[in-house]
Amino acid sequence: MKALLDTHTFLWAISSDPRLSRQGEKLFTGPSDLWFSVASVWEILVKVQTGKLPLPSPAGPYLVKELVRNNVELLPITLDHVLRLERLPLHHRDPFDRILIAQSLQEKLPILTSDPMFQHYPVEVIW
Repeated sequence: MKALLDTHTFLWAISSDPRLSRQGEKLFTGPSDLWFSVASVWEILVKVQTGKLPLPSPAGPYLVKELVRNNVELLPITLDHVLRLERLPLHHRDPFDRILIAQSLQEKLPILTSDPMFQHYPVEVIW
């Protein structure tokens, strides 16, 4: 199964956090085609730099290692993704989540997230 990982989902999966759903765990450990947005990498680095998220330092190489180790593909941000934002209602105000929603819609990828705000958009949510 193909899916785009929300930022927290990836972090929970690589740290064996019990908040990760069973479905999420099955997707992450099974034969799946998982994607992680460059926007999520950016979000993580912002949170690490502001002290809101403790990760091994430096965080960049750690994230790259975890992406490779878990066979997760990186999804770049394209102009089509950004332009899709204009057509999204402002239910969700977080810019990182909004670009994930736009990417999910544009790429026709379900998104693995526990964020209830994603339900306000025509995306397929897996949790």
